[in-house]
Amino acid sequence: MNQETLKTNLNALERKLQILVGEHKNLKEQIGMLKQENADLKTALKGRDEQLSNFKNQVKISKIVNNLNPEESNSSELKKQVEEYIREVDKCLAYLSK
Repeated sequence: MNQETLKTNLNALERKLQILVGEHKNLKEQIGMLKQENADLKTALKGRDEQLSNFKNQVKISKIVNNLNPEESNSSELKKQVEEYIREVDKCLAYLSK
């Protein structure tokens, strides 16, 4: 090979290398953005899971309240039952706040 051919090949190789370096930089930036998006989505999912858990607890409490019938039991039994439910709700809230 002569000197001119070597220079041409070297220049072509240099251009290809610059293109690859540019693509590598773009891909690294894209990976960074995707990692951030993934972290944001995980945080949002965790928040939604907590909301869902809260809604489930609210449904349970609503069912409990609907099942209470003050005519069938005296007020002291009702009071004990409500206190028990409040303790259970407090446990749930303490667990969620961890």
